[in-house]
Amino acid sequence: MKFVDEASIKVSAGKGGAGCLGFRREKYIERGGPDGGDGGSGGSIFLRGDAALNTLVDFRFRPEYRAQKGEMGRGSCQTGATGEDLYIRIPLGTTVFDDVTSEYLGDIKLSDETLLVAQGGKQGLGNIRFKSSTNRAPRQTTPGAPGESRSLRLELKLIADVGLLGMPNAGKSTLISRVSAARPRIADYPFTTLIPNLGVVSVNPDESFVMADIPGLIKGAADGAGLGVAFLKHLARTRLLLHLLDIAPIDGSNPIDNCRLIEQELAKYSGGIADKPRWLVFTKLDMMPADIAQQKMQEVITRLHVEHYFAISSVKGTGVTTLLQSIAQYLRETGSATDAPHQVEHESLVRQEIHAHSLTKRMIRRQQRDRRDKDTQIESDGNIRVHWKP
Repeated sequence: MKFVDEASIKVSAGKGGAGCLGFRREKYIERGGPDGGDGGSGGSIFLRGDAALNTLVDFRFRPEYRAQKGEMGRGSCQTGATGEDLYIRIPLGTTVFDDVTSEYLGDIKLSDETLLVAQGGKQGLGNIRFKSSTNRAPRQTTPGAPGESRSLRLELKLIADVGLLGMPNAGKSTLISRVSAARPRIADYPFTTLIPNLGVVSVNPDESFVMADIPGLIKGAADGAGLGVAFLKHLARTRLLLHLLDIAPIDGSNPIDNCRLIEQELAKYSGGIADKPRWLVFTKLDMMPADIAQQKMQEVITRLHVEHYFAISSVKGTGVTTLLQSIAQYLRETGSATDAPHQVEHESLVRQEIHAHSLTKRMIRRQQRDRRDKDTQIESDGNIRVHWKP
């Protein structure tokens, strides 16, 4: 299934049913009086979290949703049936915005959690509602109110405890395949990983955490180079970042420069994500003698003033157990602080930064599409000539 983490949909709640204009008519009962019932309320639209989903691809094929209308009222004081509410299933970790006003509507984080996104219209009133001592045969009714219509922007951010960050071929996919049942594609060329991967890491029989692997970053990623920063949003909900640094890059680059480059690109994308706790993990220790590896690591630690660091070889398993135990201990110690006021404020900042970046990216794509459409001309013979501009 194709991985899609952004989608736009339109939702329209049901219109309320109109009130009925009716009078009681029975044998031997002359002028029985008004008996027109109210209409039914229109159905509302809710988003519901579903743990079985992990992509928004379905919304690419069905972008519009409409709830059921309320039925009209009937005679004999019968109220019309209420329109059935519509529940739309979405993956956990989805943030919902109004696509027109950019208003934040809510997050879906838990299974079966619901979010009202379009309120159904109120029912119309039948003429029995207008009966009074001075108006014994009212002919007034009210129509049902229209339901809310909205254009929504869905942005999926995978829910994970730990996120892996680094250059292409830094060993992220190798690590997650070593410590979990995830089986991402692994090869010795850049951008082997094209979409995020999640893996459940079991530290002991009753303790585990979720690790997220995203495609690597390169210079200029914040400006769209390589795969850009399209998948950095999936680090927004993590509690700890592991910056994997290859001490023996296959392209011969300097590990210190590579480390600084990732920090710069991360800061350009989101200051909130850049401020998350981050540990440096040296990888591929099996690629060189131990004394040379130690020398290279010490140089990086000294020049970058690194406090928390680990050294591992995912292929041989060296240092992996120590890393996992340290992660588990950190998550245990910080677990009670996830709902603190400063944490909620931090999540709000990250959400705003990610949404602003998404809007900018969409605007650029729209401008590029408009330029292509403008440069497309229809010749007199009916053929289409496209003028491509550099």
